[in-house]
Order: sequence, then C-alpha cells, then structure tokens
Amino acid sequence: MDEKFSFKITKQSSSARVGTIETPNGNIETPAFIFCATKAAVKAADIERISEAGTQIILSNTYHLMLQPGEDTVAKLGGLHKMMGWNGPMLTDSGGYQIFSLGHGSVSEEIKGIRKKKKTLIKINEDGAMFRSYINGKTYCLTPEKSIQIQQKLGADLILVLDECTPFHVNKEYSEKSMLMSHRWAERSLSEFEKNNDGRQVLYGISQGGVYQDLRRESCSFISSLPFFGQAIGGSLGQSKEQMYDVISFTMEYLKKDRPTHLLGIGGIVDIFHAVKLGIDTFDCVHPTRLARHGSALIKVKNRDSISSKCKEHINLRNQQFGLDDNPIESDCLCFTCRKHSRAYIHHLLRAKELLAYTLITIHNVFFMNKLMESIRQAILDDRLDQEKNDWVGEIQLVNCEV
Repeated sequence: MDEKFSFKITKQSSSARVGTIETPNGNIETPAFIFCATKAAVKAADIERISEAGTQIILSNTYHLMLQPGEDTVAKLGGLHKMMGWNGPMLTDSGGYQIFSLGHGSVSEEIKGIRKKKKTLIKINEDGAMFRSYINGKTYCLTPEKSIQIQQKLGADLILVLDECTPFHVNKEYSEKSMLMSHRWAERSLSEFEKNNDGRQVLYGISQGGVYQDLRRESCSFISSLPFFGQAIGGSLGQSKEQMYDVISFTMEYLKKDRPTHLLGIGGIVDIFHAVKLGIDTFDCVHPTRLARHGSALIKVKNRDSISSKCKEHINLRNQQFGLDDNPIESDCLCFTCRKHSRAYIHHLLRAKELLAYTLITIHNVFFMNKLMESIRQAILDDRLDQEKNDWVGEIQLVNCEV
C-alpha cells in the first residue's frame, strides 16, 4: 500500500465507526456518501455546485466511459479529475454491475433504453464479458485485466476489481459458480493492478456469495487473504430490506475490520442508518440524483407534512399541493436552492419543463445527503446514533412502507 493512502478509525460506537480515508486528492471523512457522476458528470449539476454542497467524493463508471469518449481520450485530457475540474477524491467502479444489467435487463434500470431493446450482452465466461455497445453496436470484451487498465487510465483514487453481480433470482449453484469466477477475476485484477501501480491509486476487493451465509463467509475469507486496500460488499443482497440487512450483518462479521468497507449501490436514508450501525464506511447510489430528475426532493421526517409522505423519504414537487407553497423545500436547510427558491417556483419549473428544476432539486438532494452523513458522523462521536436516526426518519417502520 502506498503511503499516500491510509485508513484510520478515530471513534467506534458499538459497530458504527468514524474514520478518515486519506488519498492524494484529499481526505474522506467516513461514513461518507459517494455521488454518481456516471459519464464524468453529475446529471443536471455543475461540479462547482456539487462541491459547494459539501461533497467529499464522486464516482464515475468504467463501462460507460470505455464506450464514450474512451479511456484513451480521458487519459489524453489529463484523467477524470482534470477533465471534470474536480479536485477531490474519486472512485471508479469496474463495469461489473453493468455486466449484470446487460445480462438481466429488466432487473436493473441503470442503463436507460436497454430494457426495451435486445439485450446487448453476448456472453460471460472465464475470460470476461463480451457485449455490444449500446451506442454503436460495436463488440467489446471486458476482462479483469482490461477493466484495471481502463481504470488506471481514468485515474480515480479508489478503483474496484471486476466481478459479476448476480441477481437474487439465481440459485445457490449459480451463485457459487459465479462467486468462484469472481474470485479468480479478483486475483487477475490484483495482478494487473500491481504491474503498473504508481502509488496514485488503491484497489478494493468485492465480497460475493449472494444471500447464502456459507458463500459470503468463504468470499470474505478469500478477499481478506489478498492485499487489497479496501473491501466492498457486492452481489445480491436479497429480495427485501430485512433480508438485505441480514446479508450485510453476517457479511460484516467476516470482513477485515481495519479496511474501509464500501456498500455498493445502496442509498436510502433508512438503509444508510442500518448499514452504518453495522460498520459500513462508504456508500454509493444514483438514488438522490435520480429522485431529483423525477421532481422529488429528500426531506427529514419532521418536514413531511402528510400521512402519505410519512412513508416516503421525499416529496414530489410536481404535485399540485405545492403550486402556491412559498416555503423552501426544507425551512432548516442551508443549501443554495432552499436559500433562494420556493417549492412553488420549483413546481412551476417542473410543470413548464424548465431544465433548471432538475438542477435545483439535485443541488438540494446532494446537500441533504452530505448533511445526513455529517450528522451521522457527529452522532457516532457522541454515542447517539439511534436518536439521530429519529430526526431523519422517525420511529415509523419505513421497512414496511414504499420508500
């Protein structure tokens, strides 16, 4: 491990912990949320507003960027940081999640448009994944080695091994076969990474095994035996929230405690509180920014004013009830949007199909998530995580609601 990178735990309260991930591009105070700049942009928002909203780290997507503009173009433009004008830490995923999306179409909404078209995955085998570009139909093969080579050219601080992410509806036999292949891919990813490691990046391994405890235990043991800087929990986490929390809980028992631990693709407020309590350090999800593009703003439980919204973590500003509401999204929020604009104005922008609406809600949702994580860190330091949870989601069992 390069001396430019380190992970220090500064406080532990039960299993929840506060720490710092040091990178060459700045420190990440954990627990932290990583926002998705999938194609080297956070949709609907410029990078300065994202930074002003307190964002520590963003991620971009290997799969999308290899197709457009191509990793060589990004490298010629000085890497993702320089190209985007972002001077904080960055993470890139490996493309593994997209392999899953391509193979199981309707299970994931991540790649727009593919669901209604012919699936673009040709095959997954020991070598890697062969698929057609959704842009021009050209055939690509993404191998563990190729994924690492691309991520090294993109230049993010934290990078991930290539894995296959299985959906929940596959059986144990398939899950085990896939996990063992992902383990071999992890070894190949690590080997490729070490060939050209210049100390400016670190690699995360990914625990697989689906919902099966014995497979998760085996996968954690395998990932722990290799010299990764960090570790991530990937693959299927089950069909319900209860099952997801169970899978995370028993997976955390077997992962190394001295490594930063990332939970892939989870971003609901209730889910974050549950996972932080189990020891998760970082999260990523399109949820906050995608909600914004559907006209929905994240709000704390005390700002949810109707019974119907009590079951949701957001309000939909398209709804007619906001047409004359001259309050900000949240009266106690200090984001740019809440300081300057009302719910009624954003409602008007949405109805008028003005693009500014999506920018304003995105800024609020990003600020909200950063404030949430800041409050969680302080609550862990003060040993009052459960009380803090009530401020954000209340005591209502959102597990049984449609979140």
